[in-house]
Order: sequence, then structure tokens, then C-alpha cells
Amino acid sequence: MGLFKLTLYTQKDSNIRKTWFLVSIFLIVVIGIGWLFAQIYNSPGILYFAVIFSIIMNFISYWYSDKIVLKLNRAIPLEKKDNPDLYNIVENLSITAGLPTPKIYLVQEAQPNAFATGRDPKHAVVAVTSGLLQRLNKTELEGVLSHELSHIGNRDILLSSVIVVLVGFIAILSDIFLRSTFWGGLGRRDDRNNTGGLFILIGLVLAILAPIAATLIQLAISRKREFLADASGALLTRYPEGLISALEKISAADIPMSVANNSTSHLWLDNPFKGQKKASWISKLFMTHPPIEDRIKALEGLKV
Repeated sequence: MGLFKLTLYTQKDSNIRKTWFLVSIFLIVVIGIGWLFAQIYNSPGILYFAVIFSIIMNFISYWYSDKIVLKLNRAIPLEKKDNPDLYNIVENLSITAGLPTPKIYLVQEAQPNAFATGRDPKHAVVAVTSGLLQRLNKTELEGVLSHELSHIGNRDILLSSVIVVLVGFIAILSDIFLRSTFWGGLGRRDDRNNTGGLFILIGLVLAILAPIAATLIQLAISRKREFLADASGALLTRYPEGLISALEKISAADIPMSVANNSTSHLWLDNPFKGQKKASWISKLFMTHPPIEDRIKALEGLKV
């Protein structure tokens, strides 16, 4: 048990380092893209814009990513008088975990699911769907909420929320570049020499590969953190059966979610795209969540 707690402490520091590393990489990538655009369009102003843009986006991703996440998922604040039982569970688990009690939000969706967001434990938010409250009993709900509080305690939430903003804007930049290419924007450059053609080729390759690389980062971080949050949640409640039963119910509820989107899918407890059309093998390869069966098997190993 002591070794496991040491692992959690190490993971907190690791997630903080990963967050700043990701922010730094984004800064470098956007400035690099700006430099490339400036070479292709022969306009130094584009580079200046890229520097300012990357600084602004890093600022937004740190201070406002949680608000963006809540807005994207149409989450509404839930007061204690609206659901005192839910608030009591969150408060009790927060005290046990040594965390400030997070704000609670509700997402009006029939699919049972939940997520946590925020830049640090003092500014954390836990959001649950109406379907989760309707389908789970108290023990199962404690299991799910302990999982989300573990994301907060493990410092996953800032990293995950920042990814939403940065991955989304990398995709937008890629789309802008590709559209400018197909609409002939690159043809306005006068000095179409071999070097210019090389820059254009590099730009096209980067524009295609950047969103794929961003998605790979997103899913690699997500899969690992889900297993750790499951284990941390079981440690918090000392009753893995509660989360196991909750995961079984959540997995069995094949209900679509109208607010599901690629930018925030990795935040949810379980894959929010359930109930939609069958995913292809390539889509399954890029899923941000490990299979429920694997998570349950890992939790079964924690039983004593």
C-alpha cells in the first residue's frame, strides 16, 4: 500500500511536468508552423502572429480550459439543495481524499457517465450525467465519484483539460493550411523555386500528420490515467466492487450521447460515443479509453 501511494505521488509530479511540457511543445510547434507559413507566403507578419497566437492559446488553455470543457458538454451547475445525497457523497469522499470539495455540474444526458476538469484541486469540477444518477445505487456512485476525485488528486485534470484546447487548435491550424492549399492560396507566391516547393511539401505533410500526432498523444495519456484513477478510486473507498459494478452497468448502457465530441471524449469515465454507428477497426485503434473488461480485470486484482 505504501508503494502504491508513492506511485500516486510520483504520478502527480509526472502529470505536472507533462502539462508544462505539452504547453512548451505547443508553443514551439505553433511558432514553427508560423515560420513555415511566413516562408511559403513570403510574409514575416505571419511569424509575429504565430508567436502572439501561441502565447494567447497557452494562457487560455491554462486559465479557461475547464470552462471551455463545461460549455462544450452543456454542463450546468448543481446546487446542494438540488441533490443533497450526491453532495454528501462528494463531500465525504473529498474529506477522505484530503481534497477541497469540487463544484458539481450536471449534464442532461441519458448515458451514464462522468468526468472531472479544472486547473488544480482548488478549482476542480466533477460533472455527472442524469443517466448516471438514475442508474447507479449509492455504492456504485461512490465508486464512480472516487474515480473522478482520483483524477483531481492525481493532477490529471489540468493535463486533460489543456489537451482539449491544444489538440482542437492544432486541428484548426491544420485545416486552415490544407484549405489554403486547395483554394490556391499558396499559388500567390512569386518566387516559386525549388526551396518554395519544398516548404509547401513539408507544410502539407505536417498539416496532415499534426492532428494524428495530437490524437495519439491524447489517447496515450488517457488510457494510462484511466487505469490509475480506477486503482486510486478503489484505494479511496477500499471497496473495488462498487466501481466494478458501476463499470458493468455503464458498459451495458448502449445509449448515444448528443454532446459527445472528439475534443473532450478522453475526459469521460467511459467512451461517450457508445450507441452510435459501429466503429471501424481504425476508429477502435484510436479510442481514448481502455476496454471496460480490462479495467474490471485490473480492479479484480485489487480485491483482498
